[in-house]
This record gives sequence, C-alpha cells and structure tokens, in this order.
Amino acid sequence: MRLIFLGDVVGRSGRDAVARDLPVLKQRYRPDLVVVNGENAAHGFGITEEIFLSFLAAGADVVTLGNHAFDQREALVFIERYPNLLRPVNWPRGCPGRGAALIETAAGQRVLVMQAMGRVMIEPMLDDPFPAVARELDACPLGRACDAVLIDFHAEASSEKMAFGHFCDGRASLVVGTHTHVPTADHQILPGGTAYLTDAGMCGDYNSVIGMDKAEPLQRFLNKLPVERMRPAEGAATLCGVAVETDDYTGLAVMIAPIRLGGRLSQAPVAAWEA
Repeated sequence: MRLIFLGDVVGRSGRDAVARDLPVLKQRYRPDLVVVNGENAAHGFGITEEIFLSFLAAGADVVTLGNHAFDQREALVFIERYPNLLRPVNWPRGCPGRGAALIETAAGQRVLVMQAMGRVMIEPMLDDPFPAVARELDACPLGRACDAVLIDFHAEASSEKMAFGHFCDGRASLVVGTHTHVPTADHQILPGGTAYLTDAGMCGDYNSVIGMDKAEPLQRFLNKLPVERMRPAEGAATLCGVAVETDDYTGLAVMIAPIRLGGRLSQAPVAAWEA
C-alpha cells in the first residue's frame, strides 16, 4: 500500500500549494491514502469547514489537527460531522470530535489513522499520549483488524517524538511528527518495521519564521513585546511531507522517502515511485 502524508499547511500559501500540487502527486504516484495536517490552515491558526472541504477536493482522505484544533470556534461544531477530521486522541474525555478513524481505501484496504499530541513544551497539556495510543493499537491491531496504521504525532520536542516512534515500532506502518514546521532528515524504518520521521515539515512559505511573516517574530525576539498578531508569510510554498510503502501482508513499511515540491527548499520527488 502507498501512503502519503503532508505536514502542517500554513495559511493561504500552503493551501494554494496543496490545491495545486496534491492532485499532481496523486496522478503521478497513485497513493492509496493521503493524510494532510491542516491545523494551521486558517490564517495560521486552526481550520474552517470550507478549508477542510477544500483539502478533500484536492485529494486528501483524512485531515489531522493539533494544538490549534479549536482556534476557529466553528471547529467545535463541524468536527462532529466528519469522521475523517481528527484532533489529538489524548484530548480529555468530552472533547468534540475523535482522534482515530478506520478508513477504507478505494481498493478496500483498511487504514487506522490516528493523531496524538505530545506534552513536552506544548500547550494545552493533554492526557498522556502513550497509553492513549496503546489502547487504540490494542483495539485495532496491525495485520489483523487493519492493513496499515498511520500516526501523526504532534509534538515540540524531538526526543519525545523519537521515544514515541520507538514505542509504536512494530505496531504502526508510519509514525510521523508534526508541529515544528521544519522537515528533518532522519526518515528511516525502525528495527520493528515502522517508518519514522521526526518532522514532516510544513506546507508553507519557508522565507519566514516557521511559516509566519518575519517582521513580527523578529521584533518579538528583539524587543520582547508583541505588537500585532502573527500572520502567515505569503510567498511561494514548499509542499513537504513523506511517502511510505507498506508490505501488503504485514502492514509494516518497506520504503520511506521525503516529499518536497515547489518553493525554496531542495526538491525531493519519490524516486522509488517514479515510473
């Protein structure tokens, strides 16, 4: 099975890149499932229903969120209507929405898609993600109840992300980090067969400070005072993510590769999937 995951979409620039480039990726690589992190899609803070639906129209099957899940208040309502819009699974009981979904592909394969959020240097402080994810994995074991497992781990600390990857090794097809908006170069298949990447990077303008226009972050670092609300940079975006291929029998990874398309960063097509 072929899986594509795209990192945090930041603002209009990132949304435009998804609308332009995701259909091309789907036509070129024929993935069985596409997951997009959309938690920064609405002016850098949260997601609206219109934006969520635009991602589906571009070819996404599932959209994940994160610490900004409910920055747009309407998300508290519309998230209940869409089982393929996921907030962190370790949000305390009673939170709207869901953190995991079993998605059936066009070919009839079943993919457990899940998001969890870390607790190191990130707010809000949610429940412990390790037992929360373990419960979901126990309820839907890879290779028996589902054909693949994709986990978006939304966290600040690379150490927490790496520990989480090893915790899930052998029980997930892919554990991919989001939130820090900078693509890491440590894509690998862990000893137990789980594909891992500390951070997928963002789909946004890299002539910025993690996707935001440079002026306000710079003056905050220099003067220690907020002057105005952060706003996304509006230059050409780089579409960043990861491609994974799984074994049809075990559901474990046999290939992982970064994806970078457009914008300022070095380009990274998926060589293993090139015709």
